[in-house]
Amino acid sequence: MDGVTLTPLKQIHNPKGDIFHAMKKSDDSFDGFGEAYFSTINLDDIKGWKKHTKMTLNVVVPLGKIEFVLYDEITEKFMCVKLSQENYQRLTVKAGVWMAFRGLAQSSMLLNLASIEHDPSEALSLELNEITYEW
Repeated sequence: MDGVTLTPLKQIHNPKGDIFHAMKKSDDSFDGFGEAYFSTINLDDIKGWKKHTKMTLNVVVPLGKIEFVLYDEITEKFMCVKLSQENYQRLTVKAGVWMAFRGLAQSSMLLNLASIEHDPSEALSLELNEITYEW
């Protein structure tokens, strides 16, 4: 999907605790740094729909499992990606793509490395039923 990139990420396993890479400024999808934040989601809960007008999202899931659904309103096509420790990748979503996500584990956490600082007037939101998708 145009505006969406998946990047495999390195995990370094250690008996005392693992390391999960997220992003380097030398990565192709690096589009600047505004802020980093964590968000949790519970099993079967869904957050979304949201479309940013300026922000590039760089999302990784170090704990649990999350299903991300992306929607391109121009082509009317969906893309679904499930991220977890077993499928450890960075999901980069450029401005202009709708996104919603659902928790697939008892408790899941994502990290977003956003290209700009949060600005509530920069994003558009819709209720879940305003974009038809079979969860």
